[in-house]
Amino acid sequence: MAAVRWKCLNSDEEELIHEKSIETLSDIGVLVRSASVLSMLEAAGAIVDASTRVAKMPESMVMDALEKAPVAFRLCARNRVNDVVLPSDGAPHLTTDGLTLYMLDMDTGERRNATRRDYSSFAKLADALGAIDFFWPIVTISDVPPQCHSAYELWTAFGNCSMHVQGDCTDAPDARRQIELASLVAGGMDELKQRPLFSVATNPISPLSFDEGAVEAQVEFAKAGVPILCHSMSMPGTSSPVTMAGTLVNINSENLASIVITQCASPGAPHIYGSSSAPVDMRTGAIDFSAPEHLFISAAAGQMARRYRRPCMVANWGMGRDGPGIQVSFSESFSYVSSVFSGSDLIPGIGGLDCSKGCSLEQMVIDSYIWDNFRAFLRDFRVDDGTAALDVMRDVGHGNCYLTHGHTARNYRNELWMWDRKKLSLESTLSDKMLPEAKEAAKTLLASHEVVPLDRDITEEGERVLAEYSRSVS
Repeated sequence: MAAVRWKCLNSDEEELIHEKSIETLSDIGVLVRSASVLSMLEAAGAIVDASTRVAKMPESMVMDALEKAPVAFRLCARNRVNDVVLPSDGAPHLTTDGLTLYMLDMDTGERRNATRRDYSSFAKLADALGAIDFFWPIVTISDVPPQCHSAYELWTAFGNCSMHVQGDCTDAPDARRQIELASLVAGGMDELKQRPLFSVATNPISPLSFDEGAVEAQVEFAKAGVPILCHSMSMPGTSSPVTMAGTLVNINSENLASIVITQCASPGAPHIYGSSSAPVDMRTGAIDFSAPEHLFISAAAGQMARRYRRPCMVANWGMGRDGPGIQVSFSESFSYVSSVFSGSDLIPGIGGLDCSKGCSLEQMVIDSYIWDNFRAFLRDFRVDDGTAALDVMRDVGHGNCYLTHGHTARNYRNELWMWDRKKLSLESTLSDKMLPEAKEAAKTLLASHEVVPLDRDITEEGERVLAEYSRSVS
């Protein structure tokens, strides 16, 4: 299949990034703040310094892990129709922004913390919007014990959307609670392993370190068959070298190390290559996804993922920056949207504001509607003897018209994109003037969309597990 995708590294440059990553892991190593995971890695062949907690991974160990990790798998959903197949076929699969700190109230416009009830609305709206393929907890809820927020978010998502859920985790006990909750929905632990209804983003702490709680949770998830996303956040000049090549080596090294950890814990466990890396604005210290360097970072990371035949999440999507609407210039907009040509299988960002610090329901609608039109540029086109259409050319002959030929009538809907003019008109509205329309669309969808509920006994058991968890951390 032919498709428009960026490729920014030539073969020699790609090989250099690989070689420098292998050198990084074997000579510099990674800091692993967990005695149990260090022991596991040492038993598998890593050279471990117990005093510094640094594990050095020889090339053979890295390549063995890459051989064991599956090249294709599913992110399964409560409704099988919503399963996400990796790697993606055609346009990438989109999800919401993840774990923002605040939301904008749809009625008052005020910034505030999100409750579990708010979170239910975000999950339901995501389920209703056709542009969103799976649900990443878009905002951190504040009316539950902080140590338990991930488990509450996972369970609330299961009850309010029928898609795959991608979450996060704080430590191994939290991981075990989430696995228990998901197994209730799946029908048991074995069923969850066969059909993982959720996946988990585990962020290395750049540069080259893995926190105790997160890495021990990663081991628990790998053993349960829950897909792991290594979400490297390498920021040039702060958490990675300021050069783009140095940043890419850091991203690649962290991903390879994460794959090793997953495969040591459970050979064959599903793993996603990931990056949400961009420069910081040196004037403010805030991460800047509109920076032109973000295109190179995303495209090059996607290229390295394809080298290793890894499903990946390396790009970002979303028009919200300072507030709901499209508060960016033409140049900044191009930077946001161009990263999706990186070959990323999964892309987060719908509904996010303020460089992923905030979110809003209206922005979910706006970003989704724009994506509905934009994904026309990401389609695959079949190029073979049949689509070359020489037999049709012979029929039509020289200087004649193809419009009345049956071949055109049979194929034009597959080959030619038909713009949704209503959604295009929303895009053309200046700045934040589209907010009333977006707000109305969000309210209509929340009122009319129905999600098949979980069985009552499953819901009650999940709430019991959460209540017990809350008591244990209090």
